[in-house]
Amino acid sequence: MIAKDIFGIVAIFLLLSFVTATPLLAQDEQKPAADDAAAIAKKLANPIGALISLPFQNNMDIAIGDYSGSRNTLNIQPIVPFSLNAKYSLITRYIVPVIAQYDITGEDTRQSGLADALVSGWISNAVVKNGFVWGVGAAFLVPTATDDFLGTQKFGVGPTVIVLQQKNGWTYGALMNQIWSVAGDADRSDVNQMYLQPFLTYNWKSGAGLTVNSETTLNWEANTTNAYINIMAGGLTKFGKQLVQLQVGPRIQVAAPEGSKSPFGVRAAVIFVFPKK
Repeated sequence: MIAKDIFGIVAIFLLLSFVTATPLLAQDEQKPAADDAAAIAKKLANPIGALISLPFQNNMDIAIGDYSGSRNTLNIQPIVPFSLNAKYSLITRYIVPVIAQYDITGEDTRQSGLADALVSGWISNAVVKNGFVWGVGAAFLVPTATDDFLGTQKFGVGPTVIVLQQKNGWTYGALMNQIWSVAGDADRSDVNQMYLQPFLTYNWKSGAGLTVNSETTLNWEANTTNAYINIMAGGLTKFGKQLVQLQVGPRIQVAAPEGSKSPFGVRAAVIFVFPKK
């Protein structure tokens, strides 16, 4: 019940934030014109870029574990920046996973629905010098899962940091968070895990780009490691008047808990972009 009460408070806070606050572009030195493909692609390469966007990122993993199962995870992850003052910005990101998995927990089994959400907020430099961007903040694990197999039933919190450099079409850096559970179902395992994401992107002047990143989750409680390497090619286009970025590429799992490794996967993303006019 405590976790549900906390989730309710967080949900109300986020709703009020969207209703009462005015999203503003930050990091003014990088502010792109609405039709500047290279500048927009550069901002999208930055995980805390000062640009309102709505990514739909789909991950398909196949032939998982002893039962050759499959899992499809659609991450809905809007990014909304807020201007705090001339020096600092607040960049917020909300990741809501929607999962459908088959033959993962046993033969002829199926689970589908929401997994736990991750809400992150970073205080970041509003004026970028020499292409260096940093962000320091907090990450919240919110127990939104609709199936016991898809979530932790725990509310968690911890620090998150990001540093990156952008220069001559290149973006490289790393994102990290550490989550500890602080409330929730006492019968479920505690959450104590670290997430690491180094990334490297090159963007051409056309807005096309190539990204390589790795995503590693270190579960200190269970003493397991889950890691992927993602390689994505993408570019900017328009659906009518709506600017979008499209990305697709292989997703390779290089480490997993025993009996749960996938030999191959695919990541595809559609990112709706809302540049300042």
